[in-house]
Amino acid sequence: MKERRKSPRIELDETGYISSGGSSLRCRVLNLSSEGAAVEVPDTRYVPERFQLMTESNRIIRNCRIVWIMTNRIGVEFTN
Repeated sequence: MKERRKSPRIELDETGYISSGGSSLRCRVLNLSSEGAAVEVPDTRYVPERFQLMTESNRIIRNCRIVWIMTNRIGVEFTN
């Protein structure tokens, strides 16, 4: 399969938090680049199309948009 990512991703296994509209959901950040990430969530039905993602280790908050969903994993693009 041809790689379509613009930037290489770093493999991770880190706790993260998805937040939107005053609520938050714990997740697992599986990989990360300057442009996006793959995230594992308990149930994709509870994740809005746009949200903020924060990783536990560095507390950086990134605005995200979902670009794909596969079972309990989502791929996100970082937005402004």
